[in-house]
Amino acid sequence: MGSSHTLRRVLFTLLRLACLLTLVSAGTFTLLSFSPIDPIRAYIGNDLLHVPPQQYPLIAARWGLDQPLWLRFWHWFSQVLQGDLGYSMLYNAPVAQVISERFATSFALLAGAWLLSGGLGLLMGFAAGRYLHRWPDRFICRLSYLLSSLPTFWVGLLLLVVFAVHWQWFPVCCAWEPGSNAQAASIGERIHHLVLPMIALSLMGLGQIALHTREKIAEVMSSDFVRYAQAQGDCGWSLLRVQVLRHALTPALCLQFASVGELLGGSLLAEKIFAYPGLGQATIDAGLRGDIPLLMGIVLFSTLLVFCGNSLSAMLLARMNRILEHK
Repeated sequence: MGSSHTLRRVLFTLLRLACLLTLVSAGTFTLLSFSPIDPIRAYIGNDLLHVPPQQYPLIAARWGLDQPLWLRFWHWFSQVLQGDLGYSMLYNAPVAQVISERFATSFALLAGAWLLSGGLGLLMGFAAGRYLHRWPDRFICRLSYLLSSLPTFWVGLLLLVVFAVHWQWFPVCCAWEPGSNAQAASIGERIHHLVLPMIALSLMGLGQIALHTREKIAEVMSSDFVRYAQAQGDCGWSLLRVQVLRHALTPALCLQFASVGELLGGSLLAEKIFAYPGLGQATIDAGLRGDIPLLMGIVLFSTLLVFCGNSLSAMLLARMNRILEHK
């Protein structure tokens, strides 16, 4: 009974994912077809004056841009079903290869920012909820509201000017030294270039996690079972660890997993400001140059990541609810 129920849930989740990817693909492909950017002129770039207009139809036929919208989408969708995401006009390489290489660079940035915002947010929220309506709580709340209202690009520029230009503690740009490559860069060199964009990206979701954790801590601290434990003389770390953290940690983790989409959106600005050669930078370049196959591949990949994050969040919450019901 349990295995069949699990199998039905897995199949239903996969069906939802397939429908979501299909709808997102159709909507994105339609919107990109109405883009004011001419993909042929964007592909030619600086050689526009050296390419005669008579070559434009040949380039359009080469990339299938002379076909109707529905036919172009069907050809692209058929290739995707066969595991082929197409060919990037901008990088002159398969889309799957570009995404894998760029995401390998972005993964350290996204994972570091995700862990940093989640860890600091939990600590700040725990301190605010523990000392509710006292000066630590007021300070953390004001700081969280301030961080939530600051744009990522403004924070990135501020960090860049202060720590990279003025004090010169960190490099101004890139994921490794100019002239080097991913294979030659050392771990220390990568971390040195990663610090500023990771901080800028992590501050975007820090306030939200802190305020959410504070609310849950305060709610649990005022509950009947905590008051009963306090009346029994349990007022130390065991109360906080067993009763408070157990009930407040899971909602915060669910919120953190659900923030994957917000983190991906923020990485576009962070990577652009710091010239970080990751997936966000590739997305912006593909949009400005009209590289539709690469944009479509990135959209599908990002949708898959967001779906996985939301699914993990829902699974965590359902698991916690079952545990609390048995308690």
